[in-house]
Amino acid sequence: MFTSKFASIQFPKVLLQPVRQRLESFKIENYRLARLLCKIIPASCPFEREIKLCDCTIVHIPPLCKLNPFYEQLVELRFKALSYLADERGEDVTMFC
Repeated sequence: MFTSKFASIQFPKVLLQPVRQRLESFKIENYRLARLLCKIIPASCPFEREIKLCDCTIVHIPPLCKLNPFYEQLVELRFKALSYLADERGEDVTMFC
Protein backbone atom coordinates (compact mmCIF):
# COMPACT_ATOMS: atom_id res chain seq x y z
CA MET A 1 0.00 0.00 0.00
CA PHE A 2 2.77 2.42 0.91
CA THR A 3 4.70 1.80 -2.30
CA SER A 4 1.68 2.62 -4.46
CA LYS A 5 1.27 6.01 -2.74
CA PHE A 6 4.98 6.67 -3.11
CA ALA A 7 4.88 5.68 -6.78
CA SER A 8 1.89 7.93 -7.44
CA ILE A 9 3.74 10.88 -5.88
CA GLN A 10 6.91 10.21 -7.88
CA PHE A 11 5.12 9.77 -11.22
CA PRO A 12 4.48 13.50 -11.90
CA LYS A 13 8.04 14.35 -10.85
CA VAL A 14 9.42 11.88 -13.37
CA LEU A 15 7.28 13.38 -16.13
CA LEU A 16 8.25 16.97 -15.30
CA GLN A 17 11.97 16.37 -14.81
CA PRO A 18 12.97 16.63 -18.52
CA VAL A 19 11.24 20.01 -18.80
CA ARG A 20 12.96 21.23 -15.64
CA GLN A 21 16.35 20.11 -16.92
CA ARG A 22 15.71 21.82 -20.26
CA LEU A 23 14.80 25.10 -18.54
CA GLU A 24 17.84 24.90 -16.25
CA SER A 25 20.25 24.25 -19.11
CA PHE A 26 18.86 27.03 -21.33
CA LYS A 27 21.52 29.60 -22.26
CA ILE A 28 20.61 33.24 -22.85
CA GLU A 29 22.57 34.56 -25.83
CA ASN A 30 19.99 36.71 -27.60
CA TYR A 31 19.21 40.32 -26.67
CA ARG A 32 15.56 40.19 -27.78
CA LEU A 33 14.91 36.89 -26.03
CA ALA A 34 16.46 38.20 -22.81
CA ARG A 35 14.27 41.31 -22.86
CA LEU A 36 11.18 39.23 -23.64
CA LEU A 37 11.85 36.86 -20.75
CA CYS A 38 12.35 39.79 -18.36
CA LYS A 39 9.01 41.25 -19.45
CA ILE A 40 7.05 37.98 -19.39
CA ILE A 41 8.32 36.44 -16.13
CA PRO A 42 7.23 38.70 -13.24
CA ALA A 43 9.67 39.77 -10.52
CA SER A 44 7.19 38.90 -7.79
CA CYS A 45 4.09 36.76 -7.60
CA PRO A 46 1.17 38.66 -9.17
CA PHE A 47 -1.40 36.60 -7.26
CA GLU A 48 -0.46 37.68 -3.74
CA ARG A 49 -3.11 40.07 -2.42
CA GLU A 50 -4.33 41.70 0.74
CA ILE A 51 -8.01 42.53 0.94
CA LYS A 52 -8.53 45.53 3.20
CA LEU A 53 -11.54 47.29 4.60
CA CYS A 54 -10.92 50.68 6.21
CA ASP A 55 -7.15 50.11 6.59
CA CYS A 56 -7.78 46.77 8.28
CA THR A 57 -6.56 43.62 6.55
CA ILE A 58 -9.44 41.18 6.23
CA VAL A 59 -7.83 38.46 4.12
CA HIS A 60 -4.27 37.83 2.98
CA ILE A 61 -3.96 35.63 -0.10
CA PRO A 62 -0.50 34.05 -0.08
CA PRO A 63 1.67 33.88 -3.19
CA LEU A 64 0.38 31.03 -5.32
CA CYS A 65 3.31 30.98 -7.74
CA LYS A 66 5.15 28.42 -5.64
CA LEU A 67 2.46 25.91 -6.61
CA ASN A 68 3.81 26.07 -10.15
CA PRO A 69 6.07 23.02 -10.65
CA PHE A 70 8.48 25.12 -12.75
CA TYR A 71 8.60 28.15 -10.44
CA GLU A 72 12.26 27.81 -9.46
CA GLN A 73 13.38 27.20 -13.05
CA LEU A 74 11.46 30.22 -14.35
CA VAL A 75 12.93 32.48 -11.66
CA GLU A 76 16.39 31.18 -12.56
CA LEU A 77 15.72 31.81 -16.25
CA ARG A 78 14.64 35.38 -15.51
CA PHE A 79 17.80 35.88 -13.47
CA LYS A 80 19.94 34.57 -16.35
CA ALA A 81 18.21 36.99 -18.72
CA LEU A 82 18.76 39.92 -16.33
CA SER A 83 22.40 38.94 -15.87
CA TYR A 84 22.91 38.72 -19.63
CA LEU A 85 21.40 42.16 -20.18
CA ALA A 86 23.41 43.75 -17.37
CA ASP A 87 26.76 41.99 -17.77
CA GLU A 88 27.03 41.21 -21.48
CA ARG A 89 25.04 44.10 -22.95
CA GLY A 90 25.68 46.73 -20.28
CA GLU A 91 21.98 47.62 -20.14
CA ASP A 92 20.27 49.21 -17.15
CA VAL A 93 17.89 46.53 -15.84
CA THR A 94 16.19 48.58 -13.11
CA MET A 95 13.09 48.90 -15.28
CA PHE A 96 12.58 45.10 -14.99
CA CYS A 97 12.85 44.98 -11.20
